[in-house]
Amino acid sequence: MENSSLPFFFNLTMFVNIGHYRFAAFTFCMLLYSFIVCANLLMILVISHYRVLHQPMYIFIALLSVNALYGSAGFFPRFLMDLLSDVHLMSQMACFTQIYVIYTYGSNEMTILSIMAHDRYVAVCHPLHYHRKMTSKTVVLLSALAWIFPALNLTALILMSTRLPLCGNEIQKVFCANWNVVKLSCVSTALNNVLGMLLTITTVFLPLLYVLYTYLRILIVCWKRSEEFKGKVLQSCLPHIVSFVIYSAAGFCDIALSRYNPEDINPFVAAILSLEFVIIPPVLNPLVYGLKLPDIRRHILGLLLCRKR
Repeated sequence: MENSSLPFFFNLTMFVNIGHYRFAAFTFCMLLYSFIVCANLLMILVISHYRVLHQPMYIFIALLSVNALYGSAGFFPRFLMDLLSDVHLMSQMACFTQIYVIYTYGSNEMTILSIMAHDRYVAVCHPLHYHRKMTSKTVVLLSALAWIFPALNLTALILMSTRLPLCGNEIQKVFCANWNVVKLSCVSTALNNVLGMLLTITTVFLPLLYVLYTYLRILIVCWKRSEEFKGKVLQSCLPHIVSFVIYSAAGFCDIALSRYNPEDINPFVAAILSLEFVIIPPVLNPLVYGLKLPDIRRHILGLLLCRKR
């Protein structure tokens, strides 16, 4: 194309025409967003309110809930508007802002999950040194790292993307994504691709490998221990394993979808797969941790019963 200037609006092309069902879809998604907000706020409230839950594992769970609220706020308001609209145009500033929020949400999630794996590794493999290693200062430093490190990396990546001259404005997703914007470039994107690969390695694959390493060590420790010990370890680690598997599967679907041509996939299936990443973890995390961990479940029920009285 001769015109390589940056489009003022991006066009999100993956929205499927569902006719009158759009109102039912809007209602369902609005209820889903309301559940995400209420469930994750409840988790934060319970963990902050009860001093017995002021322990590293529960503080990291609260961080997951804060991150879920953050990521959902970057996706749902715009998505709900688009469900009721016939056109799906987004300004350059709004698009890159959404990219930043959703990508930092994703990177924060993986970083927090890897920190939680480290917490469980220390608790199971070095129980006598747990309180010395997982001090309040350590928890604060790890929590800050989980937010600052992805934010700095993604700021550099997105600033590079904003400088690219683009020869189109169609983004084949239901939300803005960096790779889809980069593909519209009129010039070589080799540097963007290298930086994107380095970012993926540092924020996805390294945490993933560390989580697998920690659970391999936990498995080795549990192998020759009693059934009672194995049961206690499973009770404390299972919610994290479930949460990690859910997020990894949802993230894999999003990454795989971005590398394929969406026109070769059923539009409805492609839209569903692209939504998993931003919807399923925020919905399931409070359910997994709230229902599976006895301490949190007991205090949630106690808080709700007190409110009713």
